Amino acid sequence: MTENAQQQPPAPDTELPTQYAPADVEGPLYERWVERGYFEADEKSDKPPYTIVIPPPNVTGSLHLGHAFEHTLIDALTRRKRMQGYETLWQPGMDHAGIATQNVVERELGKEGKSRHDLGREAFVERVWQWKGESGGQISGQMRRLGDGVAWSRERFTMDEGLSQAVQTIFKRLYDDELIYRAERIINWCPRCLTAISDIEVEYQDDEGELVSIRYGEGDDSIVVATTRAETMLGDTAVAVHPEDERYRHLVGREIELPLTGRRIPVVADEHVDPEFGTGAVKVTPAHDPNDFEIGQRHDLPAVTIMDEHAVITAHGPFQGLDRLEARSAIVAALRAEGRIVAEKRPYVHSVGHCSRCKTTIEPRLSMQWWVKVGPLAKAAGDAVRDGRVRIHPQEMEKRYFDWVDNLHDWCISRQLWWGHRIPVWYGPNGEVVCVGPDDEAPTGEGWRQDTDVLDTWFSSGLWPFSTLGWPEQTESLAKFYPNSVLVTGYDILFFWVARMMMFGLYAMDGTPPFHTIALHGMVRDQFGKKMSKSFGNAVNPLDWMDKYGSDALRFTLARGANPGVDVPIGEDWVQGSRNFANKIWNATRFALMNGATIEGELPDASRMSATDRWILSRLNSVVAEVDALYEDFQFAKLSDALFHFAWDEVFDWYVELSKTTFQAGGEPAEVSQRVLGEVLDVTLRLLHPVVPFVTETLWTTLTGGESIVIAEWPEDRGFRDEAAEREIGSLQSVITEVRRFRADQGLQPGQRVPARLNLDGTALAPHEAAIRQLLRLQPEGDAFTATATLPVAGAEVALDLSGTIDVAAERKRLAKDLAAAEKEKAQATAKLGNEAFLAKAPDNVVEKIRGRLAKADEDIARIQAQLERLPAA
Repeated sequence: MTENAQQQPPAPDTELPTQYAPADVEGPLYERWVERGYFEADEKSDKPPYTIVIPPPNVTGSLHLGHAFEHTLIDALTRRKRMQGYETLWQPGMDHAGIATQNVVERELGKEGKSRHDLGREAFVERVWQWKGESGGQISGQMRRLGDGVAWSRERFTMDEGLSQAVQTIFKRLYDDELIYRAERIINWCPRCLTAISDIEVEYQDDEGELVSIRYGEGDDSIVVATTRAETMLGDTAVAVHPEDERYRHLVGREIELPLTGRRIPVVADEHVDPEFGTGAVKVTPAHDPNDFEIGQRHDLPAVTIMDEHAVITAHGPFQGLDRLEARSAIVAALRAEGRIVAEKRPYVHSVGHCSRCKTTIEPRLSMQWWVKVGPLAKAAGDAVRDGRVRIHPQEMEKRYFDWVDNLHDWCISRQLWWGHRIPVWYGPNGEVVCVGPDDEAPTGEGWRQDTDVLDTWFSSGLWPFSTLGWPEQTESLAKFYPNSVLVTGYDILFFWVARMMMFGLYAMDGTPPFHTIALHGMVRDQFGKKMSKSFGNAVNPLDWMDKYGSDALRFTLARGANPGVDVPIGEDWVQGSRNFANKIWNATRFALMNGATIEGELPDASRMSATDRWILSRLNSVVAEVDALYEDFQFAKLSDALFHFAWDEVFDWYVELSKTTFQAGGEPAEVSQRVLGEVLDVTLRLLHPVVPFVTETLWTTLTGGESIVIAEWPEDRGFRDEAAEREIGSLQSVITEVRRFRADQGLQPGQRVPARLNLDGTALAPHEAAIRQLLRLQPEGDAFTATATLPVAGAEVALDLSGTIDVAAERKRLAKDLAAAEKEKAQATAKLGNEAFLAKAPDNVVEKIRGRLAKADEDIARIQAQLERLPAA
């Protein structure tokens, strides 16, 4: 069977308040858990390790539903493993969030009428640290509200001393291995933030713009190209066509005039060009477009930069000094005046990249930057999944991972910011370049200067699984907790964060991957499946729901929607439903305690138990096995649903109700059931605890007298099954359900008592007659009993005397009216489905809806006719 969490618990305090008040319980409980060190991890322990790192939230951030969702899943995994006896580490920490944090502090300076340049670099960085100490990291307190069981004493920050040493160490190693280099290439540039930004920081949206077709050259030597960024033509250095395009074969290798510039540019043949798209010819601007840059490299074209870092035109001529958008309009007007415009389309809706921080349109820009040569690193990251050292769950996500790592371009790691890990490279007066490791002395003397850029935030977060454990030092924590057991994160950063951790972990840790399993979850959306956004008006502050319904309610709602790799819809009604579930657990446990439920002593032998007791213990062990299997497969939605239905339906609605007559009768059967009920509640609360920790802690310690459910043993399937008891209680449930349905059909009130004769001969239901009568409000038959309705179900027969309980004539009249309405609905649906003209024109979904109405009408007619037949004669 199942085991007890405590062999000899102290006498429990069975007093519970009449109502569960999460606000009164959750805060004090969490502080008690932290004070007692339940969430800390001991690297010296001989227990098997279980490690998960938190995807580090930004120091500027606050808890949103995405965080709450992800943290709920991680907390459930780590709480269960802790109860299973693992040395469990959930590693907390925050990311310094270079661009976001710098923007926050710059806005604060702006309120004072200052800029960072007024302070200078060193003073500005000090100001950021000051802001971090005073205002940063508010998410830590919000994580406590949610119940996150992280090892707070190990909290790390990507800019702390140890992690900074890790960053400098790996930069130096990569540089020495020629895997980091400096080169001029196209990057995503934000003219507002004045820095290169990563692909993940570019948000694409459909914007209304213009598509302008421009004629380059004259007469037979002319060619038409189309562009949405007319201003970039000032930097064109070629026109490209497909080598097999007969229309332009005569122009390949020749030069044509570039309008407005007085320059002539070549026509080149390149297979990158799609001859079926547009005119089959494309303008080539190597300094301002990534695809054009590649064409330029293949054909040795010059790259002409025509904008500065603010996206202001620098090309000599009448457009110099104009903003790019002003220049766009002016250039189109000038081309129109020269008769160069062949076609104009406005509005032209197309996908445009924007800076995720300030929403400014991104400008592709040729720039000297630092890069990681990802080829060998990406191959290692792909091989680790292919050879099974790392498992991606769900498995279908592997293809997306391979598509990314197998086609990964070199990674731009430098950012033009002041807040972040400054690139550890010094330049000398005579062109010297020196990369400095953490144990090296930086060059000094006249003319030496350090690179002004900082590293991409993803560079330091890519070291997170091992830098947080003390690397590059060979610490006991690193030996104990690396590699991590599981990484739980969203599929949306599979490419940007997960792939980088894989590359760096394998490189730094001599081929050992950073984790065994990558468990990917979806995105939280609103109840209609729409992305949550402030601009859509559907964004939700999870703290509001926690204040209103409790943290357990929010956690259970999120877990119950968490299918692997699939987006999670959520609405307030669902959180309210989960609050009702918490209340149900509370009230049922309170009833059980008031009726003597206990875990004291061994479970009685099965021979002393009733079928009801054996049934619930059989089901309990099955559920333990089911939940364990689902946890191992990261099926949070299914395990939450299984626990919900077992607790609510089987334990509270059936076992507790069926046991009431036993408790009322007293004696040995009552004592056995009290012990069984205590066992069932003990195990059920422990099964529920990882997902709903607060209410289960309160109830479990009250029931058992144990120290804390956090450190209680995880339940095990003891193998107890009783198929005969399950069949017997299944028959009992069928009888009760069928009679309840009949009572409802006859319009009887739930509490209305009805005389009944039960014939249970030939069934195993005789011991349950008292429970049947109590649950169905059936009183014994009297001398004047007359069976007006007889229900055969599950081999039993229930005869009811409804005379005097309902107005038969009125009920027959009501049912006749309902029958007429159902028959009319059937006739209308049948007529429409028999009309060939209607079927030929109606959409498929309309026809299906009418077929559904017909099926429903048939069901209603059959049901009402059966009710009429069961009514006694008037």
